[in-house]
Amino acid sequence: MSVMKNRAVLRWLVPVTAGVAVIGGGAAVGTFAAGADPALPPRSAAQLLEDLRTSRLDGLSGTVVQRADLGLPPIAALAGRAAGNDLAGLVSGTHTLRVWYGGEDRQRLALVDTLGEQDILRNGRDVWTWNSRENTATHRVLPADAPERATVPATPADAADRALEAIDPTTAVTVGRTATVAGRDAYELVLTPRDTASLVHQVRIALDAKEKVPLRLQVLADGQDEPAFQVAFTQVDFRTPEADQFRFNPPPGVKVTEATEGERPAPAGKRFDKEDAEKPDVRTVGTGWTTVVVAKIGDAATGGAKPDADAPDAQMLAQVLDELPKVSGDWGSGRLLSGKLFSVLLTDDGRVVAGLVTPERLYEAAKG
Repeated sequence: MSVMKNRAVLRWLVPVTAGVAVIGGGAAVGTFAAGADPALPPRSAAQLLEDLRTSRLDGLSGTVVQRADLGLPPIAALAGRAAGNDLAGLVSGTHTLRVWYGGEDRQRLALVDTLGEQDILRNGRDVWTWNSRENTATHRVLPADAPERATVPATPADAADRALEAIDPTTAVTVGRTATVAGRDAYELVLTPRDTASLVHQVRIALDAKEKVPLRLQVLADGQDEPAFQVAFTQVDFRTPEADQFRFNPPPGVKVTEATEGERPAPAGKRFDKEDAEKPDVRTVGTGWTTVVVAKIGDAATGGAKPDADAPDAQMLAQVLDELPKVSGDWGSGRLLSGKLFSVLLTDDGRVVAGLVTPERLYEAAKG
């Protein structure tokens, strides 16, 4: 788990005085109030951030439950099925996953549902994806300089890693109440964006009191009392899994596809054309929680992809996109997908503008 490894989060911290510190020029850091249940020694937000930075984890295994209620149409799951990747559907509904972690270069994730299982395994430079429903697998060899970040961001630690990258002087960092997660005592670190253009109200990270590893991450949307997104362990074991857990043994009859060097990972049994691997023209506007990504990718209605127009999933996806509300302004015209936590603008001139922000902030970014 690479939470806060090589991060510059602590550069914003100054010594804690009278229980309150300041991040950069404006983010308040609160101190844990005694008396919460379960009872744990007081820890300041600065101390919890330091715990995250210095914690070491050799391995774990466990069960993770993800819940997402983003207030979106079923577009994410449809897009995932059209691409042949059920893991894309994790952004909606409730999903249970088994995870194994044996180091920066050994990870495994298994998504099991009533129709089958889909696994992603990394063992050194070898990455396998397997779909039991179709009995297909894809094998890819990572380059020698492959990043250490987990191949699949499916655990609370992976999610927390990304959330903590957004800490800057516009973020209020405080300590919430203690909690019990997966039967373990935990502190709660709370990140609150200050910019009102952000649709994120708070990010709450429950940190294991002993192992200093995130056990749960909750994202609350502005104006909502219940998390719009949550990923949490329901069971966790901090012993290093056996090496066999990270070896893929193709079952009888499986169709194996070898990904060539330079290809990006593809869903099991699928391949990307070279033109699909070309990077779109991408730029960012803003920083932190209100960063907006602007990508020029050609046909906005298909995201630059070339699906089989006659495929049922492609037809369903096109229908959903057609039903998105039309919007226009001095930036141009297009369609808007808006949820509790993020907004996506698909312009008629082939741009995708997206961020954890209000639609109005997208329109401002689209002007440029």
